[in-house]
Amino acid sequence: MTDVFQITPASGNTFWMLVPIVILMVVLALVFVYFGYSSSHATFEVSPDGLRIHSAIYGRFVPAASLITAQAKEINLARDSDHRLTLKTNGIGLPGYRAGWFRLGNGEKALVFVTDTSHVVYVPTQDGYSLLLSPSQPEAFIASLRLNTASASQ
Repeated sequence: MTDVFQITPASGNTFWMLVPIVILMVVLALVFVYFGYSSSHATFEVSPDGLRIHSAIYGRFVPAASLITAQAKEINLARDSDHRLTLKTNGIGLPGYRAGWFRLGNGEKALVFVTDTSHVVYVPTQDGYSLLLSPSQPEAFIASLRLNTASASQ
């Protein structure tokens, strides 16, 4: 004859201990989905007034007078060790998306919105930091930046 015995049910406290963990996991999943969405929906708006970065986090307006457009250039972060992202000071570093404040290989502070490290636009500012951006058309972006902000830099 075989005897079968059931396990004693866990106390109700066990269930309530798992609830905060499940809630935290759901919140983290939503945050990552939000960052993923943000990575493909950021835009860079160039006008005579300056550069407006539309992004869920770290977006801002940089006045034309602050931009040093004469030194703006397209770089490849894999080859350019001076501008390589070395330290994330306040940002997001996901595969295929980096946004926020970083330190560069040359020690410079930079506000970064990078999705493609091989086609990055570097724009220094007069405010103690540079911008590293991944616009869909880097050359056209630089040309627009120089054309639209020309009167402010004179």
